[in-house]
Amino acid sequence: MATRILIDHRAGGAVSNAGGIPKPVEVSPSVALPAHLQAANAAVPPEPEARKQLRHPEKAHRPDNPIKRKPDWIRVKAPTHPIYHETRKLMRDNNLVTVCEEAACPNIGECWSQRHATMMIMGEICTRACSFCNITTGMPKHLDADEPRRVADAVAQLGLRHVVITSVDRDDLKDGGAQHFAQVIAAIRLAAPETTVEILTPDFLRKDGALEVVVAAKPDVFNHNLETVPKLYPSIRPGARYFHSLRLLDRVKELDPSIFTKSGVMVGLGETRIEVLQVMDDMRSADIDFLTIGQYLQPTVKHAAVDRFVEPSEFEDYARMARGKGFLLVSATPLTRSSYHADRDFAALRDARNAKLRAA
Repeated sequence: MATRILIDHRAGGAVSNAGGIPKPVEVSPSVALPAHLQAANAAVPPEPEARKQLRHPEKAHRPDNPIKRKPDWIRVKAPTHPIYHETRKLMRDNNLVTVCEEAACPNIGECWSQRHATMMIMGEICTRACSFCNITTGMPKHLDADEPRRVADAVAQLGLRHVVITSVDRDDLKDGGAQHFAQVIAAIRLAAPETTVEILTPDFLRKDGALEVVVAAKPDVFNHNLETVPKLYPSIRPGARYFHSLRLLDRVKELDPSIFTKSGVMVGLGETRIEVLQVMDDMRSADIDFLTIGQYLQPTVKHAAVDRFVEPSEFEDYARMARGKGFLLVSATPLTRSSYHADRDFAALRDARNAKLRAA
Protein backbone atom coordinates (compact mmCIF):
# COMPACT_ATOMS: atom_id res chain seq x y z
CA MET A 1 0.00 0.00 0.00
CA ALA A 2 1.37 3.41 -0.95
CA THR A 3 2.11 5.81 1.87
CA ARG A 4 0.50 9.21 1.27
CA ILE A 5 2.31 12.34 2.39
CA LEU A 6 0.62 15.72 2.23
CA ILE A 7 3.21 18.47 2.09
CA ASP A 8 1.42 21.02 4.22
CA HIS A 9 1.55 24.49 5.72
CA ARG A 10 0.23 24.92 9.25
CA ALA A 11 -2.64 23.51 11.21
CA GLY A 12 -4.34 26.65 12.41
CA GLY A 13 -5.91 26.24 15.82
CA ALA A 14 -4.54 22.76 16.50
CA VAL A 15 -3.82 21.53 20.02
CA SER A 16 -0.24 21.64 21.27
CA ASN A 17 2.15 21.91 24.17
CA ALA A 18 4.76 24.64 24.33
CA GLY A 19 8.21 23.65 23.17
CA GLY A 20 10.78 24.28 20.46
CA ILE A 21 13.03 27.31 20.13
CA PRO A 22 13.16 29.80 17.26
CA LYS A 23 16.79 30.29 16.25
CA PRO A 24 17.88 33.64 14.80
CA VAL A 25 19.76 33.59 11.51
CA GLU A 26 21.47 36.18 9.34
CA VAL A 27 19.35 37.89 6.69
CA SER A 28 20.14 40.52 4.11
CA PRO A 29 20.25 44.06 5.57
CA SER A 30 18.05 45.16 2.67
CA VAL A 31 15.14 43.02 3.88
CA ALA A 32 12.80 44.98 6.17
CA LEU A 33 11.33 42.75 8.86
CA PRO A 34 8.21 43.37 10.94
CA ALA A 35 8.73 44.76 14.44
CA HIS A 36 7.44 41.58 16.11
CA LEU A 37 10.15 39.55 14.32
CA GLN A 38 12.87 41.90 15.43
CA ALA A 39 11.58 41.60 18.99
CA ALA A 40 11.30 37.81 18.73
CA ASN A 41 14.83 37.52 17.40
CA ALA A 42 16.21 39.78 20.10
CA ALA A 43 14.46 37.65 22.71
CA VAL A 44 16.44 34.54 21.76
CA PRO A 45 19.83 34.50 23.52
CA PRO A 46 22.81 32.40 22.43
CA GLU A 47 22.83 28.68 23.23
CA PRO A 48 22.55 27.08 25.73
CA GLU A 49 20.30 29.73 27.34
CA ALA A 50 17.98 29.57 24.32
CA ARG A 51 16.78 26.15 25.43
CA LYS A 52 15.04 27.84 28.34
CA GLN A 53 12.99 30.14 26.14
CA LEU A 54 9.45 29.68 24.91
CA ARG A 55 8.43 28.52 21.46
CA HIS A 56 6.71 31.91 21.02
CA PRO A 57 8.89 34.57 22.68
CA GLU A 58 6.70 37.34 21.23
CA LYS A 59 3.76 35.96 23.26
CA ALA A 60 5.62 35.51 26.54
CA HIS A 61 4.43 38.85 27.96
CA ARG A 62 0.77 38.07 27.42
CA PRO A 63 -1.47 37.03 30.32
CA ASP A 64 -2.42 33.38 30.44
CA ASN A 65 -5.70 32.25 28.87
CA PRO A 66 -6.84 29.08 30.65
CA ILE A 67 -7.52 26.24 28.23
CA LYS A 68 -11.13 25.11 28.38
CA ARG A 69 -12.12 21.48 28.75
CA LYS A 70 -13.14 20.12 25.36
CA PRO A 71 -16.61 18.65 24.87
CA ASP A 72 -17.09 14.99 24.00
CA TRP A 73 -17.58 15.69 20.30
CA ILE A 74 -14.15 17.34 19.95
CA ARG A 75 -12.08 14.71 21.73
CA VAL A 76 -9.93 12.20 19.87
CA LYS A 77 -8.30 8.98 21.00
CA ALA A 78 -4.57 8.71 21.56
CA PRO A 79 -2.91 7.06 18.55
CA THR A 80 -2.14 3.37 19.06
CA HIS A 81 -2.50 1.83 15.59
CA PRO A 82 0.68 0.09 14.39
CA ILE A 83 0.54 1.93 11.05
CA TYR A 84 0.67 5.20 13.00
CA HIS A 85 4.05 4.16 14.36
CA GLU A 86 5.19 3.02 10.90
CA THR A 87 4.30 6.44 9.52
CA ARG A 88 6.11 8.14 12.37
CA LYS A 89 9.21 6.06 11.67
CA LEU A 90 8.98 6.95 7.98
CA MET A 91 9.02 10.63 8.86
CA ARG A 92 12.08 10.15 11.06
CA ASP A 93 13.95 8.01 8.55
CA ASN A 94 13.44 10.63 5.83
CA ASN A 95 14.26 13.55 8.13
CA LEU A 96 10.91 15.21 7.41
CA VAL A 97 9.39 17.98 9.52
CA THR A 98 5.66 17.45 9.87
CA VAL A 99 3.05 20.06 10.64
CA CYS A 100 1.10 17.25 12.28
CA GLU A 101 3.64 17.29 15.10
CA GLU A 102 4.68 20.95 14.97
CA ALA A 103 1.08 22.05 15.49
CA ALA A 104 -0.02 18.85 17.28
CA CYS A 105 -2.98 18.45 14.93
CA PRO A 106 -5.92 16.63 16.57
CA ASN A 107 -6.29 14.43 13.47
CA ILE A 108 -2.77 13.02 13.63
CA GLY A 109 -3.88 9.63 14.97
CA GLU A 110 -6.47 9.10 12.22
CA CYS A 111 -4.33 10.44 9.39
CA TRP A 112 -1.07 8.73 10.28
CA SER A 113 -2.92 5.44 10.84
CA GLN A 114 -4.01 5.71 7.19
CA ARG A 115 -0.47 6.63 6.09
CA HIS A 116 -1.36 10.30 5.63
CA ALA A 117 1.14 12.79 6.99
CA THR A 118 1.72 16.51 6.56
CA MET A 119 4.97 18.44 6.49
CA MET A 120 6.06 22.03 6.04
CA ILE A 121 8.29 23.33 3.27
CA MET A 122 10.54 26.41 3.40
CA GLY A 123 11.50 25.67 6.97
CA GLU A 124 9.75 25.32 10.31
CA ILE A 125 9.97 28.95 11.47
CA CYS A 126 7.27 31.44 10.47
CA THR A 127 7.68 35.20 10.15
CA ARG A 128 4.13 35.87 11.39
CA ALA A 129 2.86 35.86 14.97
CA CYS A 130 -0.78 34.86 14.59
CA SER A 131 -2.42 34.34 17.97
CA PHE A 132 -4.11 31.08 16.91
CA CYS A 133 -1.13 29.24 15.41
CA ASN A 134 1.44 27.11 17.21
CA ILE A 135 4.15 27.17 14.54
CA THR A 136 7.35 28.74 15.86
CA THR A 137 7.74 32.48 15.21
CA GLY A 138 11.19 33.88 14.48
CA MET A 139 13.85 34.41 11.83
CA PRO A 140 13.79 31.62 9.23
CA LYS A 141 16.81 29.91 7.74
CA HIS A 142 17.83 30.21 4.11
CA LEU A 143 15.80 28.21 1.61
CA ASP A 144 16.97 24.68 0.83
CA ALA A 145 17.60 24.66 -2.92
CA ASP A 146 17.41 20.86 -3.01
CA GLU A 147 13.97 20.71 -1.41
CA PRO A 148 11.93 20.72 -4.68
CA ARG A 149 13.81 17.65 -5.91
CA ARG A 150 13.40 15.78 -2.63
CA VAL A 151 9.69 16.53 -2.47
CA ALA A 152 9.16 15.43 -6.07
CA ASP A 153 11.16 12.25 -5.52
CA ALA A 154 9.05 11.39 -2.47
CA VAL A 155 5.83 11.97 -4.40
CA ALA A 156 7.01 9.72 -7.26
CA GLN A 157 8.34 6.96 -5.01
CA LEU A 158 5.15 6.84 -2.95
CA GLY A 159 2.84 6.92 -5.94
CA LEU A 160 0.67 9.72 -4.61
CA ARG A 161 -2.55 10.55 -6.44
CA HIS A 162 -2.87 13.98 -4.81
CA VAL A 163 -0.37 16.03 -2.85
CA VAL A 164 -0.80 19.19 -0.76
CA ILE A 165 2.15 21.58 -0.59
CA THR A 166 2.16 24.39 1.93
CA SER A 167 4.65 26.55 3.79
CA VAL A 168 5.30 28.84 6.67
CA ASP A 169 5.03 32.57 5.91
CA ARG A 170 8.31 33.95 4.57
CA ASP A 171 8.10 37.75 4.81
CA ASP A 172 11.91 37.79 4.83
CA LEU A 173 12.04 36.74 1.17
CA LYS A 174 11.56 39.29 -1.61
CA ASP A 175 8.95 37.09 -3.33
CA GLY A 176 7.54 35.51 -0.17
CA GLY A 177 8.70 32.12 -1.40
CA ALA A 178 6.67 32.21 -4.64
CA GLN A 179 9.50 30.94 -6.84
CA HIS A 180 10.16 28.10 -4.41
CA PHE A 181 6.51 27.06 -4.64
CA ALA A 182 6.76 27.15 -8.44
CA GLN A 183 9.93 25.05 -8.41
CA VAL A 184 8.31 22.41 -6.20
CA ILE A 185 5.23 22.24 -8.45
CA ALA A 186 7.40 21.97 -11.58
CA ALA A 187 9.53 19.23 -10.02
CA ILE A 188 6.43 17.21 -9.13
CA ARG A 189 5.03 17.59 -12.65
CA LEU A 190 8.25 16.08 -14.03
CA ALA A 191 8.63 13.30 -11.50
CA ALA A 192 4.94 12.37 -11.09
CA PRO A 193 2.89 13.77 -13.97
CA GLU A 194 -0.29 11.92 -12.91
CA THR A 195 -0.31 13.46 -9.42
CA THR A 196 -2.65 16.38 -8.80
CA VAL A 197 -1.13 19.25 -6.83
CA GLU A 198 -2.82 21.39 -4.18
CA ILE A 199 -1.05 24.33 -2.56
CA LEU A 200 -1.88 26.19 0.66
CA THR A 201 -0.03 29.48 0.42
CA PRO A 202 0.86 32.52 2.49
CA ASP A 203 -0.82 35.79 1.51
CA PHE A 204 2.21 37.24 -0.35
CA LEU A 205 1.43 40.59 1.26
CA ARG A 206 3.46 43.39 -0.38
CA LYS A 207 5.15 40.87 -2.72
CA ASP A 208 4.36 42.28 -6.16
CA GLY A 209 4.32 39.65 -8.88
CA ALA A 210 4.56 36.72 -6.46
CA LEU A 211 1.05 35.41 -7.06
CA GLU A 212 1.54 35.44 -10.81
CA VAL A 213 4.63 33.24 -10.44
CA VAL A 214 2.73 30.62 -8.44
CA VAL A 215 -0.34 30.61 -10.68
CA ALA A 216 1.85 30.24 -13.78
CA ALA A 217 3.09 26.95 -12.31
CA LYS A 218 -0.52 25.70 -12.65
CA PRO A 219 -1.40 23.95 -9.39
CA ASP A 220 -4.70 22.07 -9.53
CA VAL A 221 -5.97 23.69 -6.31
CA PHE A 222 -4.95 27.05 -4.85
CA ASN A 223 -5.82 27.30 -1.16
CA HIS A 224 -5.35 30.34 1.03
CA ASN A 225 -7.21 30.54 4.33
CA LEU A 226 -9.06 33.66 5.43
CA GLU A 227 -8.93 32.05 8.92
CA THR A 228 -11.51 34.27 10.65
CA VAL A 229 -13.99 37.14 10.25
CA PRO A 230 -12.74 40.69 9.53
CA LYS A 231 -13.36 42.15 13.00
CA LEU A 232 -11.02 39.58 14.60
CA TYR A 233 -8.04 40.18 12.32
CA PRO A 234 -6.32 42.73 14.61
CA SER A 235 -6.20 40.23 17.48
CA ILE A 236 -6.13 36.86 15.69
CA ARG A 237 -4.25 37.50 12.44
CA PRO A 238 -2.53 40.87 12.98
CA GLY A 239 0.07 40.50 10.23
CA ALA A 240 -2.53 39.91 7.52
CA ARG A 241 -5.30 41.92 5.85
CA TYR A 242 -8.73 40.35 5.27
CA PHE A 243 -9.49 42.04 1.97
CA HIS A 244 -5.98 41.42 0.66
CA SER A 245 -6.43 37.68 1.29
CA LEU A 246 -9.83 37.78 -0.37
CA ARG A 247 -8.43 39.66 -3.36
CA LEU A 248 -5.58 37.15 -3.64
CA LEU A 249 -8.07 34.34 -4.22
CA ASP A 250 -10.14 36.46 -6.59
CA ARG A 251 -7.02 37.25 -8.59
CA VAL A 252 -6.19 33.53 -8.96
CA LYS A 253 -9.48 33.04 -10.82
CA GLU A 254 -8.77 36.07 -13.00
CA LEU A 255 -5.36 34.71 -13.94
CA ASP A 256 -6.46 31.10 -14.52
CA PRO A 257 -10.16 30.15 -14.18
CA SER A 258 -9.30 26.45 -14.50
CA ILE A 259 -7.60 26.38 -11.09
CA PHE A 260 -9.85 25.38 -8.19
CA THR A 261 -9.75 27.88 -5.31
CA LYS A 262 -10.22 26.97 -1.68
CA SER A 263 -10.32 28.79 1.65
CA GLY A 264 -11.12 28.06 5.27
CA VAL A 265 -12.17 29.71 8.51
CA MET A 266 -12.07 28.72 12.16
CA VAL A 267 -15.07 29.24 14.42
CA GLY A 268 -15.27 29.54 18.19
CA LEU A 269 -13.11 32.68 18.39
CA GLY A 270 -15.90 35.17 19.11
CA GLU A 271 -17.44 35.54 15.66
CA THR A 272 -21.20 35.63 15.13
CA ARG A 273 -23.25 33.51 12.75
CA ILE A 274 -24.09 36.58 10.66
CA GLU A 275 -20.38 37.38 10.34
CA VAL A 276 -19.58 33.85 9.16
CA LEU A 277 -22.35 34.04 6.57
CA GLN A 278 -20.94 37.36 5.38
CA VAL A 279 -17.52 35.74 4.92
CA MET A 280 -19.22 33.07 2.83
CA ASP A 281 -20.77 35.80 0.65
CA ASP A 282 -17.38 37.49 0.32
CA MET A 283 -15.82 34.20 -0.75
CA ARG A 284 -18.49 33.57 -3.34
CA SER A 285 -18.00 37.08 -4.72
CA ALA A 286 -14.39 35.97 -5.31
CA ASP A 287 -15.68 32.76 -6.98
CA ILE A 288 -14.07 30.47 -4.39
CA ASP A 289 -14.98 26.83 -5.07
CA PHE A 290 -14.30 25.01 -1.81
CA LEU A 291 -14.97 26.15 1.77
CA THR A 292 -13.67 24.50 4.96
CA ILE A 293 -14.91 25.38 8.46
CA GLY A 294 -13.45 23.91 11.65
CA GLN A 295 -13.40 24.50 15.40
CA TYR A 296 -10.57 26.64 16.76
CA LEU A 297 -8.57 24.78 19.42
CA GLN A 298 -6.25 26.75 21.68
CA PRO A 299 -2.61 25.57 21.41
CA THR A 300 -1.24 27.01 24.69
CA VAL A 301 -2.24 29.39 27.49
CA LYS A 302 -0.42 32.17 25.61
CA HIS A 303 -2.61 31.82 22.53
CA ALA A 304 -6.04 33.27 21.84
CA ALA A 305 -8.71 31.81 24.09
CA VAL A 306 -11.54 29.64 22.81
CA ASP A 307 -14.69 31.75 23.05
CA ARG A 308 -16.96 28.71 22.76
CA PHE A 309 -17.14 25.22 21.32
CA VAL A 310 -19.46 25.26 18.33
CA GLU A 311 -21.88 22.34 18.39
CA PRO A 312 -21.97 19.82 15.51
CA SER A 313 -25.49 20.90 14.56
CA GLU A 314 -24.19 24.43 13.92
CA PHE A 315 -21.52 23.06 11.58
CA GLU A 316 -24.25 21.18 9.71
CA ASP A 317 -26.17 24.45 9.41
CA TYR A 318 -23.09 26.27 8.11
CA ALA A 319 -22.56 23.51 5.53
CA ARG A 320 -26.17 23.72 4.38
CA MET A 321 -26.01 27.52 4.06
CA ALA A 322 -22.68 27.35 2.18
CA ARG A 323 -23.98 24.83 -0.33
CA GLY A 324 -26.97 27.08 -0.90
CA LYS A 325 -24.65 29.96 -1.68
CA GLY A 326 -23.07 28.04 -4.53
CA PHE A 327 -19.80 26.51 -3.27
CA LEU A 328 -18.88 23.43 -5.27
CA LEU A 329 -17.75 21.66 -2.08
CA VAL A 330 -18.06 22.32 1.65
CA SER A 331 -16.39 20.59 4.60
CA ALA A 332 -17.71 21.84 7.95
CA THR A 333 -17.12 19.75 11.07
CA PRO A 334 -15.45 20.43 14.43
CA LEU A 335 -12.27 18.62 13.36
CA THR A 336 -12.11 19.89 9.77
CA ARG A 337 -8.66 21.20 8.84
CA SER A 338 -7.39 22.51 5.48
CA SER A 339 -5.61 19.34 4.35
CA TYR A 340 -7.90 16.83 6.05
CA HIS A 341 -9.03 14.21 3.47
CA ALA A 342 -7.59 16.44 0.73
CA ASP A 343 -7.22 13.67 -1.87
CA ARG A 344 -10.79 12.46 -1.43
CA ASP A 345 -12.09 16.03 -1.46
CA PHE A 346 -10.25 16.85 -4.68
CA ALA A 347 -12.00 13.99 -6.46
CA ALA A 348 -15.36 15.26 -5.16
CA LEU A 349 -14.48 18.81 -6.19
CA ARG A 350 -13.66 17.74 -9.73
CA ASP A 351 -16.86 15.70 -9.96
CA ALA A 352 -18.91 18.67 -8.72
CA ARG A 353 -17.45 20.94 -11.39
CA ASN A 354 -18.10 18.41 -14.13
CA ALA A 355 -21.69 17.95 -12.96
CA LYS A 356 -22.20 21.72 -12.97
CA LEU A 357 -20.80 21.99 -16.51
CA ARG A 358 -23.06 19.19 -17.75
CA ALA A 359 -26.10 20.91 -16.23
CA ALA A 360 -25.26 24.27 -17.82
